[in-house]
Parts: sequence; C-alpha cells; structure tokens
Amino acid sequence: MEVNEPNFDKIYNLEDRLVRFAGECIFFVRKLDKTFELDYYKNQLIRSSGSVALNYGEAQGSITDKDFIFKVSLAVKELKESRNSLKVIDYINEGNLEERKWLLTEVEELIAIASKMINNKK
Repeated sequence: MEVNEPNFDKIYNLEDRLVRFAGECIFFVRKLDKTFELDYYKNQLIRSSGSVALNYGEAQGSITDKDFIFKVSLAVKELKESRNSLKVIDYINEGNLEERKWLLTEVEELIAIASKMINNKK
C-alpha cells in the first residue's frame, strides 16, 4: 500500500478543498488498526466526508437559491458527522496526531465556510 504524504497547503477553491478532505480521510483511515470499534467510525467517516464533496457538487448545479441552500445544508450536516467521527477517533487517541489535528481543524473551517455560504444566500 502506498503511504500518503499529506499536503497540508491551503487550497482556496472550495470544491477542491472538499475533495482533498474526503481523500485525506480515506488515507487517514487506511492507516488505522482493524478493530470492530474503529471499523464503525472509519466507515462512517468515509461515507460522510465523501458525501460532503458530492452534495457540494450538486449544489453548484442548483437552479434556485432555495435548492442551493438545501444542498449546502446537507453538506454541512455531513461535515458535522465527519467531525464527530474524528472527535471519537481523537478521543481514543488513534492514528497519527498531526493528521488527526489537521483533519479536525480542516473540518471546522469547512463547516464555517459552508455555513457562511448558506447565510449569504438567505
């Protein structure tokens, strides 16, 4: 298996940033131990982080502001689910500390950005 060297440089395009977040979550969970408990949170993190990028992609193609707000709201929901999975993994001290902290910081920033986009459309 290839070892991912995390690239924590700032990306200013939100779509690219969401794709990187989903990808970094995949790389992160690949390195975690295989236990019943961790598998639950690893699977949830993969689903929720991947869903964020997909929902944002759908939002970009929305026709109305209402549809855009709805789809970005779904992305925020999935980001919060990702954050909670990461918090549990962090609480039990699993995985690389630097990667965990970066993912937790990144998810907080992404929630703030997406929430601001919703507020600006209202």
